[in-house]
Amino acid sequence: MSDPEHLRATYNDVHNIIRNSSDKIAEWKPNLLIAIGGEGFFPARVLRTFLKDPSTKRNIPIHAIGLSLYESLPGTTAEQIGNQVIRTQWLGPDSGKILLGRRALIVDEVDDSRKTLHYAISELRKDVERELLALPESERDAARTQFAVFVVHNKIKPKAEQLPPDIPYYAGAEVEDVWLDYPWEAKDIEEHDRLAALQTKKAEP
Repeated sequence: MSDPEHLRATYNDVHNIIRNSSDKIAEWKPNLLIAIGGEGFFPARVLRTFLKDPSTKRNIPIHAIGLSLYESLPGTTAEQIGNQVIRTQWLGPDSGKILLGRRALIVDEVDDSRKTLHYAISELRKDVERELLALPESERDAARTQFAVFVVHNKIKPKAEQLPPDIPYYAGAEVEDVWLDYPWEAKDIEEHDRLAALQTKKAEP
């Protein structure tokens, strides 16, 4: 059986995809970024370079959550890997308070099966709903959190989960269902960039 086709993205590739997406995302006016770690950390930081909090004109804060779908973790079974999202890091006991009234953009590197994104939105919304119940009913609508999603790459394939219809969704680039190699995963970055350049050259007409 042959290895799956690989698509190697360089730091410059990812940076430019995010830059080209930032104007559209800015129209939604996010004031909080939630990076899904560890792959969403770098995209979230680059995205913040091109966005400012619309009310304060300052940098948008970045919070992080850790979710694993394909990683082999202590205590996980072979059946869980690729099928069940495992929470490894969260916003803390005050997650709902952090999110109340925010326009929170969830950032990840790739939308593959959509299981991780679906889990993140579902669980974050549960945290918010618990906090809303502690408020007078007349204040809840104003304090409700709005969520959106940005991914650097969206794989064109059937998804195992769907996002709620009220969630704005931004994808920097659409790609076929190939294995994506990102530069922050490479131990030898020069070799990674060399292979990415060869791949680009082969793709040229």
